[in-house]
Amino acid sequence: MSKLLKSKITCIGCGRTDASVHARQFFFHFDFDKAWNFNLNQRLNKALPDDIAVFDIIPVEDFPHAQFDAIERTYEYYIHTSKDPFLNGFSALYEHKNLNFQEMVRAANLITSYTDYSQFCKTPERNDSNFCEVKSTKLFVNQQGDRIRFQISANRFTKGMIRVIVHRLLEVGNGSLTVKEFEDILKGLYKPKEITIAYPQGLYLIKVKYPFLDLPTCPDFFGSAINHNMYWVDVSNSND
Repeated sequence: MSKLLKSKITCIGCGRTDASVHARQFFFHFDFDKAWNFNLNQRLNKALPDDIAVFDIIPVEDFPHAQFDAIERTYEYYIHTSKDPFLNGFSALYEHKNLNFQEMVRAANLITSYTDYSQFCKTPERNDSNFCEVKSTKLFVNQQGDRIRFQISANRFTKGMIRVIVHRLLEVGNGSLTVKEFEDILKGLYKPKEITIAYPQGLYLIKVKYPFLDLPTCPDFFGSAINHNMYWVDVSNSND
């Protein structure tokens, strides 16, 4: 940005993620009080590496902040249970067979009832607060039962929170953790000896919402290998 605009530019992103985590929608802001007479969007895309794409540049008034003014973030986590070279780097491989999806849903549905996620944070002692308002959780499974998509929306997330939750949900699914034990972790009644996190490549930042800006996620950006010829079934509200 500094090179293209020939000024010292500071870019402030809407957040940060671990290496190998993806984003389908991400915002950053910068301050610049001059007009430019060229297509900045196009030049940015030419300058950026192939794995980053700029979709739009939006003028804003006053001083909105890309990180602190966000009111809701939505993430999705993708899992496949059989080795697939075409999903390498875009979905997490967990070779679990016969996962109990209904128990996973029961556990996932408990998440919105609690606000303290200290036990689902990699470094809870470093935060002033580990309280988050989780607004929704959903679990989707394909018809073959070998592809899983977990979706979660909240006003904020602690470090590693979603990847810790996914790991615990997989433990519920394979029977090594009961739903009651999962809820006891949420309540702070049961503190596991160590916090294990799911692989980073399955995690995607899907949407960031602001009071003044609510844009749909670009439908063409997501790799076709993830959803090609697939039918997802929402099992989140199933009573079967």
